[in-house]
Amino acid sequence: MTRHSFTNGHVVTPSATLTDATFTVADGRIVAIDAAADADAHDLGGGWVMPGFIDTQVNGGGGVLFNDTPTVDGLATIAAAHARYGTTATMPTLISDTPDVIARGLEAVDAAIEAGVPGVIGIHVEGPVISVARKGIHDPARFRPLDDELLALLTAPRRGRVMVTLAPERVSAEQIASLVAAGVRVCLGHTDADYATATAAFAAGASGVTHLFNAMSPLVHRAPGVVGAALDNDSAWCGIIVDGFHVDDAALRIALRARPADRFMLVSDAMPCVGAAQKDFVLQGKPIRVEGGRCVGADGTLAGSDLDMAGAVRGAVTRLGLAPEAAAGLAATSPAAFLGLSDERGTLAVGQRADWAILTHDLHPAGTWIGAQPVA
Repeated sequence: MTRHSFTNGHVVTPSATLTDATFTVADGRIVAIDAAADADAHDLGGGWVMPGFIDTQVNGGGGVLFNDTPTVDGLATIAAAHARYGTTATMPTLISDTPDVIARGLEAVDAAIEAGVPGVIGIHVEGPVISVARKGIHDPARFRPLDDELLALLTAPRRGRVMVTLAPERVSAEQIASLVAAGVRVCLGHTDADYATATAAFAAGASGVTHLFNAMSPLVHRAPGVVGAALDNDSAWCGIIVDGFHVDDAALRIALRARPADRFMLVSDAMPCVGAAQKDFVLQGKPIRVEGGRCVGADGTLAGSDLDMAGAVRGAVTRLGLAPEAAAGLAATSPAAFLGLSDERGTLAVGQRADWAILTHDLHPAGTWIGAQPVA
């Protein structure tokens, strides 16, 4: 067993935020927590120790786009890039693509988990069963129906979690139920569905909404749309991108007051530029320019983000007015619950994996540990 001790800061545990704490760790898990520091404790200098961040939407990082490099090496590069910013678990995300690329991505994630690549816990397949009307930066030439071939591919047994974003107007309730029965987390996104269709999808088993407000039918007073259906639903988890570009801060503050706060998740929607010196990149043949943290195509369409999870936590505090402890919950506890991993991830508590992020007093990344091992 080893001990990891902290002093002069804020250690976020489910029961309290401690100024001093010592974790006793065995086999990569926390076996005891003491509200006192050892003599050789790490001085946080007013900083924070938070549960490791879990990002359910990671398109790329470290100069690698998952669609372009659906390999174990590509996944290792992406996960390592995000670990620098407190992310201890990722759902590498495929933007709408062909069944061949989706199959390669699924197999690569299985192989990465088998190989023990730190930080890879599953896959997020965003599209290709989405709406042309709400395509965003996705290529409509790659869109397709949820036919038997694709359904079989998505529902095959996997080593990690599988998350799928789809437009409910393009599938049946029975297809959603089939995905859910196979353990797939179904989210609504890139959709022009009306309120009734979105609500029916939730009733069929869909449990989340991908980047709330973006690429979906808006809330209008006589047509509540997908946004209205999400805000009217107290059970579904909603991913939010807090970067100042995707959604106005006021809209997010209103959303947080409209439904249970613990059903929101911070996501990065990160592109290859995160953790890379070269910011501009190419997405499925389209040049993407990155300026001031904003990723845009030639026509001005947002193309993911240059956001990391430490930045998302910082934004939740400075932009949305959340307490740091609440922001930590949105970055770790909520996504763990959404993925059905609360028994091992998402909090700093006895029995949990020894995954944590160290942040400075102003919430900038200062160290990341996965399974009690430093990775950044």
